[in-house]
Amino acid sequence: MKYLLIICMFLIQANAREKTVEQLFNVQTTKVKLISDAKSIKSFGFVKIDETRVYDVTPRFGGFVEKLYANTTYKKVKKGEKLALVYSSEVLKAKDDYLNTINYTKTRPNKTMLKSARVKLTLLNISNNEINQIATKTKNSSFTTIVSPSNGYIFKKYINNNSAFNAKEILFKIVNLDKIWVELKIHQNQLALVKNIDDFTLSTPALKQTFKATKAGVYPELDPKEESFTLRLLLDNKQNLLKPGMYITAIMRESSKNYLTLPSTAVIRKNGKFYVFIVGEYEGEYEPLEIKVEVLNPNTYIVKSELIAGDEVVNNALFMMDSDAQVNGLY
Repeated sequence: MKYLLIICMFLIQANAREKTVEQLFNVQTTKVKLISDAKSIKSFGFVKIDETRVYDVTPRFGGFVEKLYANTTYKKVKKGEKLALVYSSEVLKAKDDYLNTINYTKTRPNKTMLKSARVKLTLLNISNNEINQIATKTKNSSFTTIVSPSNGYIFKKYINNNSAFNAKEILFKIVNLDKIWVELKIHQNQLALVKNIDDFTLSTPALKQTFKATKAGVYPELDPKEESFTLRLLLDNKQNLLKPGMYITAIMRESSKNYLTLPSTAVIRKNGKFYVFIVGEYEGEYEPLEIKVEVLNPNTYIVKSELIAGDEVVNNALFMMDSDAQVNGLY
C-alpha cells in the first residue's frame, strides 16, 4: 500500500509538470496584415498663453485712482468694461479744451480746430464714448474711465484703491483665452514625420472631451538635455475650458496609407536590430528572422522587409523563443 501511494503521488506530480510545460509552450501566432492606417505619434505638453492675445493697460497720462472696479487678480472682464475711475489733470484740461472748442465753433464753424481738439483726447487713449459725451454736457467731469481693451482675465494688477500712477506705467495685464497655444516635446528623430502631420487630437486629465488643434510650427532650438524640439499648436478655446499650465496628451496622425503590419508583441528588439520568429516547415518549429520595421503607432509596427502579407510569426512567448534561439546558437 505504501509503494502504491508513492507511485500515485509521482504520477500526479508528473502530470502537473506536463501541464505546466504545455502551458509554457502554448505558442500563439499572428499573420502579417496589409491595412490602411495612419502613422501616429503620442506626445505630451502643456497649455500656454497665446502671446498675441496679451494686453497691457498702460495709460498715456498720469493720475490717481478714484475708484477701482477691477480689484482682484484673475477677474474676468469684457472688452470696454470699466477697470478704474481716475483723475488726471492732463485729461481734464484736454476735455475742457474740446468742450470750449465745441462751444466756440457753434457760432464760428471751424472743422479743423474741432478735429484738432478731439485728436488730443484720442491720442490720450480716451474712449470714443467718453469723448462723445462731452458734447452733451455744459461742464466736464473731473474723472475719466480706463476700460478693458479686450475680453479676458486680469492676470496682473499693479494698482490698488487710491493708487497714484504715471504715464507709460502698466496698470493691468489682461489675457484673452479664446485662443491658446499648446507646446509639445518632439524628439529630433520625429521631425520628418511631424512635417507631414495635420491631424492633432488633444486630451487632458481634467476634462472628458477631446480637442482639435492646428500646427503653428517647430521652435528653431533643440533642448540638448531631452534631445527634443518644441512643437507649437494653435487651439480655439472660446469656452475657456483649457487653462494655462494644464497637462496635455496629444495624438498626432498622418493621412491614411496602406501598410504591411505586425503587432508590437510579435517583434523583439535585440542589439539595435529587430527580429520575429517565423513559423518553420514543421509543426512547432520557429526560427528567428531579422526584419526592418518602423513604428506605426504604440501597438503596431510597419514591416519594411523580409515578410509579405500572410506570413505567420509568433505573437507571444518571445522571451522564451529568444532564450531558446540563443541556446541553440541560431542568432
